[in-house]
Amino acid sequence: MKPTITRLATTLAMLSQASHAAGFIEDSQATLSLRNLYFNNDNRESQSERGKAAYNGQNEEWGQAFQLNLSSGFTQGTVGFGVDALGLLGVRLDSGGKAHKSYSDRTPGQLFPLESDGSVVNQFSRLGLTAKAKVAHSEIRYGTLQTRLPVLVSNDGRLLPQTFEGSLINSKDIDNLSLNAGLIERASGRSSSDRTGLAVSGASQESNHLWLAGADWTPKPGLLAQYYYANLEDYYRQHFLGLTEQFTLNDLHSLKLDLRYFRTTADGANASSSGRAQGYRVGGYSHDGSGEIDNHTWSAALTYSYGEHALLAGYQQVSHNSAFVQANQGGLEGNKGAAGASVYLLTDRQIHNFTRAGERTAFAEYSYDFSALGAPGLKASVAYLRGSNIQTASAGTQEEWERDFRLDYSLQSGPLKGLGLSWRNAALRGNAVADTDQNRLLVNYAIPLL
Repeated sequence: MKPTITRLATTLAMLSQASHAAGFIEDSQATLSLRNLYFNNDNRESQSERGKAAYNGQNEEWGQAFQLNLSSGFTQGTVGFGVDALGLLGVRLDSGGKAHKSYSDRTPGQLFPLESDGSVVNQFSRLGLTAKAKVAHSEIRYGTLQTRLPVLVSNDGRLLPQTFEGSLINSKDIDNLSLNAGLIERASGRSSSDRTGLAVSGASQESNHLWLAGADWTPKPGLLAQYYYANLEDYYRQHFLGLTEQFTLNDLHSLKLDLRYFRTTADGANASSSGRAQGYRVGGYSHDGSGEIDNHTWSAALTYSYGEHALLAGYQQVSHNSAFVQANQGGLEGNKGAAGASVYLLTDRQIHNFTRAGERTAFAEYSYDFSALGAPGLKASVAYLRGSNIQTASAGTQEEWERDFRLDYSLQSGPLKGLGLSWRNAALRGNAVADTDQNRLLVNYAIPLL
């Protein structure tokens, strides 16, 4: 954290002198977000293998998260300056204790980082600072970032969110066009206090340079066209094309089309056999077992909405030479809780993301809003995904499927208005994965402080 504070010192000094300026204080916001999460992940397949040393049958943990977001306004002038702060704290309420390998133990490590002896920490925390400047409708941010871009998505699937360190520029000076560019250098995992470089799944070497740039164009309401480029140095170059369009048929009926295409090729060390031998390689199946990244992934989905009902159906195909990749922390941090990354695909679900080499996935999801039945704030959804044609080195092709169910309720009135309750249940099966059942129970509440 010291390097971050040092880099922000000059900006903070400037802000302290100008803090009386209109906008810096008046437009400031502060929110304390609370999340209580019970997490249960049951490896059903391992229950029949109790005597094996590799058993990791059940993760069962419970924790409380505190997330403090402080965001200033901008000082007056041609160039406005501001600063944001993010404070994160995760507190252990219960866990499996030590990560033993016996059937009776509950294996920890999903919500909290582990000590070197395998014991679970009682709490972990992070502090993020971000300097920002604004000119007209363009803004630059430097420091701690949370992104949801087609080439980089922050994961928020546990107690605390994954965060990145770097710089990001967003410009909306041209009507209907949003431009983004940036450099990401480090990341902090969702269950970690530490920072690492970036890699891909299965890799062992860090990269500290993820360059990205892209554009979101909305030529008319309901239509979005996207192009993004990312270069994770020594791993890959990635191009993304996306198109979404909303068609309103009448007051009750609508359609939404979602098309996504990624082209990913090797870069730097991953493009050479000597570099891959050093650990700059992708995990899983790859052509000739080389570990070289070479992938096309495309998907198409259509959502039909009728009143409170919505039905999504889609298809995704991953090419044969290697799995789909985006930047994550791979196995870089060992057992400290860094694992877990999101990808910008409709198949990125509760347990799995269906991105193996050669995989072809058909998926569907039905959701319903109970407000029409007199229960505003209550929503439910169920999804099913089946992947086939998964490439393997020696066993032909494999298959897998996942079923997800989600029930959400948000209080609409009273002193706890906005309190959110969520139950998320999923099952994963197939000969390419271990049979897994998972449940998450969440309570979320945000308290505005400013």
